Amino acid sequence: MLSSYRQIFAAPGSLAFSSTGFIARLPISMTGIGIVTMLSELRGSFGVAGLVSATMAVSAAILGPQVSRLVDRHGQRRIVRPAAALTVLAAIGLLLCARFEAPVWTLFVFAAGMGVMPSTGAMVRARWAHLYRDEGPKLHTAYSFEAVVDEVSFIVGPILSVTLATAVFPEAGVMLSGIFLAVGVALFAAQRSTEPPVHPAARQSGRPVILNRGLQVLILTFVSTGAIFGSVEVVTVAFAKAQGHGATSGPILALWAFGSCLAGVVFGTLKLTGSMAVRFLGGVVLMAVSMVPLVVLAESVNGVGGLVAVGGALLIAGIAISPTLITAAALVERLVPAAQLTEGMTWTITGLALGVATGSSAGGWVVDAAGAAAGYWVPVAAGAFGVVAALAGLGRLRAGLAAGKSALPSAETVDLGR
Repeated sequence: MLSSYRQIFAAPGSLAFSSTGFIARLPISMTGIGIVTMLSELRGSFGVAGLVSATMAVSAAILGPQVSRLVDRHGQRRIVRPAAALTVLAAIGLLLCARFEAPVWTLFVFAAGMGVMPSTGAMVRARWAHLYRDEGPKLHTAYSFEAVVDEVSFIVGPILSVTLATAVFPEAGVMLSGIFLAVGVALFAAQRSTEPPVHPAARQSGRPVILNRGLQVLILTFVSTGAIFGSVEVVTVAFAKAQGHGATSGPILALWAFGSCLAGVVFGTLKLTGSMAVRFLGGVVLMAVSMVPLVVLAESVNGVGGLVAVGGALLIAGIAISPTLITAAALVERLVPAAQLTEGMTWTITGLALGVATGSSAGGWVVDAAGAAAGYWVPVAAGAFGVVAALAGLGRLRAGLAAGKSALPSAETVDLGR
């Protein structure tokens, strides 16, 4: 198993850009839940906290692809640093407004400004694609490794954010996420030897990547996936608080990410055959089904036992996440031209962001209206929507893969298990 991962790091500079990319990605897992925890403590409402977090997610959905389009056209280093600087400034404004009880509307303004946060995960994957585009098995392993890195960030990030916000002071989680972003982006941008070349001519001559019908299916499905993520985070924080153990929400959410992390490690070593599109659909179905036990357990078990039961259910539910996201990344790499890969990857993240916005907002309102246990119906509904979207778009994904395969040179048609 380990030999598969050692092979991908044989390329000079690969460990450096992946490890610094990990630091720069931590804010993705820390900021949203950090805002929810901070504002629920300072303002006393999960509804307002969820809406502010959702505002940041919607802003990222709008601005993120534009930032990535600039990255594809002008290069990672030239764009990622100013984008990170603007994000940090907006985060400082949000923290100051929260601390000094500024009007609620100011929270939304600065949360929207944080939407220019660069998509470091997409840029890391673009570097892997540049290194191993002609070596399908290695690229599959690299994407799997990055999915594991994502999940590790979702293990470490929520724990740090929630623990600091509840044990030190409410703004501590968001503050640390800003520090990680500044340091991580600075280190990542310094890795110039592995930066993919820009393709200004190809970028200007190609049609907008959002018009790719296969990519549209992934984006729509990822909206539901993001809604699962966003609602589970908000509802789990509320559920733990309702049981009198608010600080345990971070470790509980970490179990979810840990299950996904383990699945991703194993998935990266497999030699896959069959349809990649069908495999993606299967992952979406498993994610949806895995949400159902949360409703049953949260409504039937109280106290510490309820927290343990929900944590166990999330651990099992996490098994479906990484394989689905890994498959989606491989689909994007096959559906989207190389000159638009960062933008294409970011559009899937945009779908996640839109879903997180919807899910966190809906989860917050359901919690305020009907209680924390009832809030778990939101990820169940989101999962059902994702199954419908993936099933309806299965033909588009198959057609896009067939078209992409016929357009590639023979050196680029290494079987990834389509």
